[in-house]
Amino acid sequence: MASPSKAVIVPGNGGGDVATHGWYGWVKKRLEQIPGFQCLAKNMPDPITARESIWLPFMETELQCDEKTIIIGHSSGAIAAMRYAETHPVYAIVLVSAYTSDLGDENERASGYFNRPWKWEKIKANCPHIVQFGSTDDPFLPWEEQQEVADSWKPNCTNSVTVATFRTRSFMN
Repeated sequence: MASPSKAVIVPGNGGGDVATHGWYGWVKKRLEQIPGFQCLAKNMPDPITARESIWLPFMETELQCDEKTIIIGHSSGAIAAMRYAETHPVYAIVLVSAYTSDLGDENERASGYFNRPWKWEKIKANCPHIVQFGSTDDPFLPWEEQQEVADSWKPNCTNSVTVATFRTRSFMN
């Protein structure tokens, strides 16, 4: 597989300017310091419900995620990254606050990502590099959900950090 030439930030649902929201801008700025490397942080269509039927085609046609792309997915964006990698080769996925179910939430259920089993082996076959960040004190996601994702990657490495790390001023500037 070729070396990566770009990263794509796929945010959590909720809207806002992806390039400047939270830690996304910090990551984009740092990655763009790498010579010849591009980082896209575009606003996603359907930002509230984050429907799979809208986000995955956008990732393919507009963001052009391919075998040279690192997809950095946060929350709903992590879910989109995993579903995308079920059917598309990508260089890597970096998952922040990934989960496996609709969490009993009507909006998550409407997104369409959770109406079938996960194809973990297909994800691993299409994506040789998987990194996951999760937190035991995440106020939105139970640790068990994040751990279920991590257990699916074994023996791949999982990194665990606290949510507070991503909410410090150094990530907001």
